[in-house]
Amino acid sequence: MNVLKIDQCPLCGKSHFEKAMQCTDHYATGEAFDIYRCRDCGFLFTQGVPVEAEIGRYYESPDYISHSDTRQGWTYRVYHWVRRFMLGRKVRLVKRSSGLPKGALLDIGTGTGYFPDASRKAGWTVTAIEKSPAARAFAKEHFHLEVLAPEALAELPSASFDAITLWHVMEHLEDLNGTWEQLFRLLKPDGVVVIAVPNPNSYDAAYYRERWAAYDVPRHLWHFVPSVMQQLGAKHGFILAERHPMPFDAFYIAMMTERYYHHRLPFLRGLWIGAKAWVATLGRKERSSSMMYVFRKKK
Repeated sequence: MNVLKIDQCPLCGKSHFEKAMQCTDHYATGEAFDIYRCRDCGFLFTQGVPVEAEIGRYYESPDYISHSDTRQGWTYRVYHWVRRFMLGRKVRLVKRSSGLPKGALLDIGTGTGYFPDASRKAGWTVTAIEKSPAARAFAKEHFHLEVLAPEALAELPSASFDAITLWHVMEHLEDLNGTWEQLFRLLKPDGVVVIAVPNPNSYDAAYYRERWAAYDVPRHLWHFVPSVMQQLGAKHGFILAERHPMPFDAFYIAMMTERYYHHRLPFLRGLWIGAKAWVATLGRKERSSSMMYVFRKKK
């Protein structure tokens, strides 16, 4: 197996790393992976992950929630309830931050197509990108969406989108800087990029430490604290215009963590930790389990 060896920080370009922790892939293989920290800028990343062409087997499970419609068990029922709620919130955020009731939207990492479908119903013209052939087929069958493979990104015309969204996608992408360059190229001058990622500075991440399910090694290559997200945007010509908490993510992540470690009553234990995490974000949104960031091009 070929693995990705990161010898230069993609944010600051330095090579002064230290091991932060070791996490286990409880979802698929039981393998352990190391998470390193850049000592110069603080960026966290998973070292030694399989290269993009070979990482597919780490997603091969009917339980991989982002590409699944299973409703077996309370954890997954909570996930689907929260997803329905968040779809409306995401569509409203795109409308408000872009200042447009409708426009041209690019969704990267579409998964099974729920967000593009909701956006299309709200009046947006949607272009959707997804790596998984199975997820693309699901989106076509259930939502009649023609979802493109990632290779199509390079063929899309420059400055053609009013909004670009990546919902829990950027942490998976091997070519991080290349992705930001594409975002800048494809976005209209007054457009917005909306990115949602897990937050290692959250209450639940501090509580669970290396057991935190949202580290999700090796599928999550990058781990973005708020300051790193802001610096990454600035590096590629963006300013951070807004940031918003996603406190409901703490409930699902806590439930998954409890489930992975075979604790008794994982649903109830996760509900309790999720509630504590939610309270912790009331006055400090930067401690939310996941964060949504809105970027604009620098003038």
